[in-house]
Amino acid sequence: MNSSGALIGLCWVVLWAYWLISARSAKKSVRSGLRWSGGVSRLAIVIALIALAHLLVSRQFLADIARRLHPPGTVAATIGVIVCAAGVALAIWARVQLGRNWGMPMSLREEPELVTSGPYAYVRHPIYSGLLLAMLGSAIALNPNWLAIFAASVLYFLFAARVEEGHMTQRFPDVYPEYQRRTKMLIPFLL
Repeated sequence: MNSSGALIGLCWVVLWAYWLISARSAKKSVRSGLRWSGGVSRLAIVIALIALAHLLVSRQFLADIARRLHPPGTVAATIGVIVCAAGVALAIWARVQLGRNWGMPMSLREEPELVTSGPYAYVRHPIYSGLLLAMLGSAIALNPNWLAIFAASVLYFLFAARVEEGHMTQRFPDVYPEYQRRTKMLIPFLL
C-alpha cells in the first residue's frame, strides 16, 4: 500500500473508531431510522447489487484509469488525502457538536435539542457533508471506485436529510423553518 492509501485508511479508521466510542454516550432512540419494508428496501437492494456487480466487472478498467490519472505520490493523491482528512475532521467536529443528540440517520432521540452552532451554523447536515468530502478525497487519492460509493451516498444522504428535516420541522415548528432559511443543506452558500 502506498503512503496516500495508508493515510486515507488512517483517516477512515480514526473516524469509525471515534464513532464507535462516542455512540455509547448517545441518547436513547425513541424510534429507529427508516423502516425498510416494501418497495423501498427491494429497490435499494437491487441498486446496491447492480452497483456491486458493475464495480466487480469493471474493477481492472477503473484501476487502469486510476493509474493513468494519478500514480501514487502525485499531486492528485496529496490533494485527495487532504480532502479526505478535511471531510473526516468536519464529520467528527459535527458529531462532537451534536453530543448526546447524535443518532443513526433518520432516527429519533429522546428529548432532542436543536443544535445550530459549530458546523451547524453553516450547513444543516455537516456529518453528511464531511462523509461525502472524505469519500471524494478517497476517490481522488486512491481510485475512481470510490465515486460509485460517493454517488450512492449522495442519493442516500439527500433522502435521509429530507426525512430528518421533516422530523425536525415537526419537533421544532417555531425555529426549524427559520434555521432552514438561513443555512444550506450540505454545501455552504450552494446546496
